[in-house]
Amino acid sequence: MSKDIYVIAETNDGKIQKVSFELIGKAKELADDLNQKVIAVLLGHNIKEKSQSLIDGGADEVIFIDDEMLKDYVTEPYTKAVSNIIKANDPEIVLFGASSIGRDLAPRVSARIYTGLTADCTGLEIDSESKLLMMTRPAFGGNIMATIVCENHRPQMATVRPGVMTALEKKESGKGVIKEFPIEFKKEDMNIKIREILKRSKKTVDITEANVLVSGGRGLGDKKGFDKLKKLSEVLGGEISSSRANVDEGWIEKDYQVGQTGKTVRPDLYIATGISGAIQHLAGMEESEFIIAINKDKEAPIFEISDLGIVGNLHDIVPKLTEKINKYKNKSQTE
Repeated sequence: MSKDIYVIAETNDGKIQKVSFELIGKAKELADDLNQKVIAVLLGHNIKEKSQSLIDGGADEVIFIDDEMLKDYVTEPYTKAVSNIIKANDPEIVLFGASSIGRDLAPRVSARIYTGLTADCTGLEIDSESKLLMMTRPAFGGNIMATIVCENHRPQMATVRPGVMTALEKKESGKGVIKEFPIEFKKEDMNIKIREILKRSKKTVDITEANVLVSGGRGLGDKKGFDKLKKLSEVLGGEISSSRANVDEGWIEKDYQVGQTGKTVRPDLYIATGISGAIQHLAGMEESEFIIAINKDKEAPIFEISDLGIVGNLHDIVPKLTEKINKYKNKSQTE
């Protein structure tokens, strides 16, 4: 009988990625509903010592495979490793991060073990009656949110967008079982040859880490509109971000995009300026702690999810808001 929730931990240069701990946090919640355990799967070379951090992050157990063939991500050996673990243990649920690696690995594993896969999920929960995993994701271009179940096959599998779930607070020296999974790789399992790995050094801002985001939409009018947002974000100690429209226009880089095809964020404060509130954008920021919307259109959908709404021209309001905050900060520092 299928049991337990498996999280495929993702690594890069031997470091466990943040999405893995986010998935463990959600898996723990799901496992409590099912009265089951959370088991993390760790693949790599000289990777065993990283297992404890997954236990500290909330996993009850860690299954690891340490092999030189797994030093760098390659589709075939990773697919073989994960598929063998699933076949040997028969998990109820398997979760992957919807990263470039997860999006490559998960569909191949699902095909190999003959089960379904719901990709790019933004919500997971256990149905109280059927105990099935309800996997929610944007569909039809983001115009609706679809909830999908996998009734007849196991495991139930999903990829989950980074930044959507919340990692648990890490415990120091958490207790759990760590065990190695035996597997024999053959020479033909490495079906490609890595000649060289070129790493591009590019300074980028990770908006998923920001506590404050000042985000601009089509209402900015042009690229220069971001200058006003940057000044406001600086006085608030935050970063700027954007809807897809401005990225498509070439006004800002894709690294700053929030939404279904961008990044999912959950800052303490999200200020949406000139953003109408299309469902594609809301999917990436609606879990923010406090949302302030500034828009000329009082009927804009963004106001429906906002904690505070301001109807007006952002080009008038943002500079005045920046000035007021600056004055308040200066006054506080002199007192």
